[in-house]
Amino acid sequence: MNDLISTVDWSRAQFALTAMYHWLFVPLTLGLAVIVAVMETIYYRTRSERWLAITKFWMTLFGVNFAIGVATGIILEFEFGSNWSNYSWFVGDIFGAPLAIEGILAFFMEATFVAVMFFGWKKVSAGFHLTATWLTAIGATLSALWILVANAWMQYPVGMEFDPAQMRNVMDDFWAVAFSPVAVHKFIHTVFSGWILAGIFVLGVSAWFLYKKRNPELAIRSIKVGGWVGAIGMLITLWSGDNSAVDVARVQPMKLAAMEGLYDGKCGQELVGIAMLNPDKQPGDDLDPYLFDISIPKGLSLLATHSLNGFVPGINDLIDGIELTESGDTIHTVSYAERIAMGRQAHEALRTYDAAMAAGDTAAMSAAAADLKANYQYFGYGYLSSPEDAVPPIGLTFYAFRLMVCIGGLLVLVIAVMLFSAYRRQGWLDKKWLLWVAMLSIPLVYICSQAGWVTAEVGRQPWIIQDLMPVQAAISAIPTATVILTFCLFALIFTGFLAAEIGIMLRQISKGSKMDYESLKD
Repeated sequence: MNDLISTVDWSRAQFALTAMYHWLFVPLTLGLAVIVAVMETIYYRTRSERWLAITKFWMTLFGVNFAIGVATGIILEFEFGSNWSNYSWFVGDIFGAPLAIEGILAFFMEATFVAVMFFGWKKVSAGFHLTATWLTAIGATLSALWILVANAWMQYPVGMEFDPAQMRNVMDDFWAVAFSPVAVHKFIHTVFSGWILAGIFVLGVSAWFLYKKRNPELAIRSIKVGGWVGAIGMLITLWSGDNSAVDVARVQPMKLAAMEGLYDGKCGQELVGIAMLNPDKQPGDDLDPYLFDISIPKGLSLLATHSLNGFVPGINDLIDGIELTESGDTIHTVSYAERIAMGRQAHEALRTYDAAMAAGDTAAMSAAAADLKANYQYFGYGYLSSPEDAVPPIGLTFYAFRLMVCIGGLLVLVIAVMLFSAYRRQGWLDKKWLLWVAMLSIPLVYICSQAGWVTAEVGRQPWIIQDLMPVQAAISAIPTATVILTFCLFALIFTGFLAAEIGIMLRQISKGSKMDYESLKD
């Protein structure tokens, strides 16, 4: 058992390592592709040599990031087969479909048109080259779409039915998988957060140009394009974040409770703004969940239910299966202890079905299949030892969410001030403190982006598929030592990739700052 737990923990650590490194490259690819396409569109309309130089400068940085992002993404997908083979068998017919589409359609688009972007400047017409640039941006977005559809399905499994004869899930409604509300909102939120990250990246690099007093006009033009893309991304991300909060409250209420450190919910639940969790607090005890907190009255109810008096359940409420109406009436739902019992009954029904199928007893198969179907929605709980096993790491989820929100609020100000300064008060762009804030926003936006994914993924633990499969049931039967070895190898390789990208990026930025921009025709 200890070896199993160790294998699970190391497999999770390896996947988290790979995913977090991969996510360092993806959002910049998504946003910078759009920014480059906008810049080339301006060049196409104006035929300005200066806009051509700006486009090529940012396109070079996009290309470096794109190449390394592809390398880490391929390794990430292979890990589903190497480390999580039980998961791949259990839902391969469903999870594999969007990944296959991503590989065949979206990745093909990127690979085809990115070559035209970089090597076709004097080989194809200006219009065709512009089209290729936009299709590269669209291909990157479509690639993200199908990856996010797969991830959203893990958070909200729909459009499938369990086949006891195969002992796996099979898809019965592709469109339910592709266009579930969770998938739509996750796609919008994630892609446009990439616009924010790329916008901040452009603002920060341009601020360095201004700080060094090199090619200021290139920097100011870049700030205008990057700032507007970042601003649009911020507005849409905020809107989709509100919709995502409603989705989480509806389909993953335990995640929402962990995000708020909420143990006992109520109607008109306040939203915790700033707080420090009580490290001794456990589900079911009488300790205060916070050492201190500053909260917004009824804020969480409004965020999660769009009603000031809506009921938001806490961890204890969910474990006990208790909800309240806005009038204060108590409603008893399915407690976690009952879910565990139903999950184990589903497991027993599956074993009975398997034995009956081996014996050729069709009547027993039919009865077992009916019993399995009646309890299948809580199949994953049958693997848990106690209701508390279904509670995610509260501290990490709570603080990661607040880190994302706090940094996001700062980035709103950075984008707004830099855009305003570029258009109205260019003298502000001579202020070193503002330029330093813009430059320091680059690491901050990456921290914000990573914190968002930590909230989403840690907050749904212990589930690899919500309510249907916990992580301990999903791993491959491989020795812990093998996972530790590959973890160390990947850590070294990915750190090398990151160091190489940063080094190449810095050289290209330095080279761009020394470009003879002023001599070009406008």
